[in-house]
Amino acid sequence: MAEEYTVLLEGGTGEYEEKKSRFIASLKAVSSEEEATEFIVSIKKKYWDARHNCSAYIIGSRGELTRCSDDGEPSGTAGRPMLEVLSGKGVTDVCAVVTRYFGGTLLGTGGLVRAYSAAVKDALENSVLGRVSEGLCLEVILDYNDVSSVRYLLEKSKIDLSDADYAADVTFRLRVLSDISDIIEKEITEATAGRCLITKLGECKIVERLK
Repeated sequence: MAEEYTVLLEGGTGEYEEKKSRFIASLKAVSSEEEATEFIVSIKKKYWDARHNCSAYIIGSRGELTRCSDDGEPSGTAGRPMLEVLSGKGVTDVCAVVTRYFGGTLLGTGGLVRAYSAAVKDALENSVLGRVSEGLCLEVILDYNDVSSVRYLLEKSKIDLSDADYAADVTFRLRVLSDISDIIEKEITEATAGRCLITKLGECKIVERLK
């Protein structure tokens, strides 16, 4: 089975309020620890007057790199719960920062955990996630007479046909899931009675928008 994982495509924001304390969550897609650090710094500058800017991030297809910070909150009440929300959703290559404006009333350990978790959950609801799968890039050159039949079988398999050249022949450059690449090649060959030229260009990643 080919590897699949979930990533953040478009970061969103979320908010939670309890006893006049405001918790503002900001999410961003990141691909390195440097990008995550830059995002955290940018949020701290944006909300420079806030009491806390707690953070958590997960990076890597298997979530190999994880970090979190309570930024002055009691240990384990902010960064760790934020990280658990992200990992529970199965999302990686993501950085979350929750900004807290203190409302004057202490929330206690349980209240803080609930608030920081809720803010991140709300931000995830307002974000766009994507599923990344292993794929194979194929170049298919065929005659105009075979275009309609090949287009039909590719659309049936929900393969993107946007990368195409129409010249003396028609060239499709396809991203096909690794698990079905052999089947697709066979179907194209049969649909064109062997008149096509199929070249494997190498491995690639296929990103499917989840919502």
